[in-house]
Amino acid sequence: MEAVTAILKNLLKNTVVAIGVGVVLGLLIGLLIGWVIWPVQFTNATPEVLRADLQEDYLRMSVDSFARTGDQTVAVRRWDDLGKAAAPTLARVEANPAGTDPAALQQYLTVIQAAKGQIPTAPAPGAASSGLSGLVILSSLVVLVLVAVGALYLLRLLRKGSGTVTPVMQGNEISRQVEKTDFQSLGLAQPITQTMTTYVLGDDLYDESFSIDTGGGEFLGEYGVGVSETIGVGEPKKVAALEIWLFDKNDIKTATKVLMSEHAYNDPNIRARLEPKGELVVVKPQEQVLLETATLQLLATVVDMEYGSGAMPQKSYFERITLELAVWPRSGE
Repeated sequence: MEAVTAILKNLLKNTVVAIGVGVVLGLLIGLLIGWVIWPVQFTNATPEVLRADLQEDYLRMSVDSFARTGDQTVAVRRWDDLGKAAAPTLARVEANPAGTDPAALQQYLTVIQAAKGQIPTAPAPGAASSGLSGLVILSSLVVLVLVAVGALYLLRLLRKGSGTVTPVMQGNEISRQVEKTDFQSLGLAQPITQTMTTYVLGDDLYDESFSIDTGGGEFLGEYGVGVSETIGVGEPKKVAALEIWLFDKNDIKTATKVLMSEHAYNDPNIRARLEPKGELVVVKPQEQVLLETATLQLLATVVDMEYGSGAMPQKSYFERITLELAVWPRSGE
């Protein structure tokens, strides 16, 4: 699951790949809808769109009707209804009358020739349908090739993802290896929920959220952490501040605090942008931040952190940061 999540995040960052995957998925969904869920249905169509065998039956019935009624107008209209399929259909009926009186057929053709002129020589029986079948087969092959290429590409991405350590996977592995605090040994009550989360440089979509529920399954609220501010340009994004929040279903306001790098905290422009979001805090190892709402309190502990290095100012963005988030009922609640 982690590999799939990482691949999806990488796909979103690669526009070309995202478009390619979208095209393949669009083809698959279109084929499913057009051929299975809502296939095309013809109504009030002319015999020109019928199958070849049904066109032959239609022409035989037209000949039989003319032989009985002698109505030339109706005979010519029915011929016209066959459209481009008229001449090929005639060739097939002449080759296989199947009970049609040859004399009646000849009388019918005499009327048609008088009204429409010389009937063009039709291609060999089955030639037209063969051409159409060839076009259908060719189109199907093109679609299958596109689907196969897309499937192979996705398979390669999945295989690559399973062998490539992404920032998301690095963060999850770090969080798993960190031992959670035993609050009971410190004389505190066991928290309702306790979570480790790690941001690693390169996880541009870092945004974690968790539900707060009682042992009986009652929903109390939510909490989480995500990117609040970046500095510089280019990729990966340089995260200079993270935003921790606590939502209480019994409170109209969401508690929020912003964990900032030392450089960001000392930059008045960045501070001015972030102050409306909540209390600003400089990140330090083992720093603890408390958020409180009407009935809940969240203790965020900076378990470990490391600043990034490079062309940016010192202590300006995070290489990685691991947080422990623990939630209790507020005292007296």
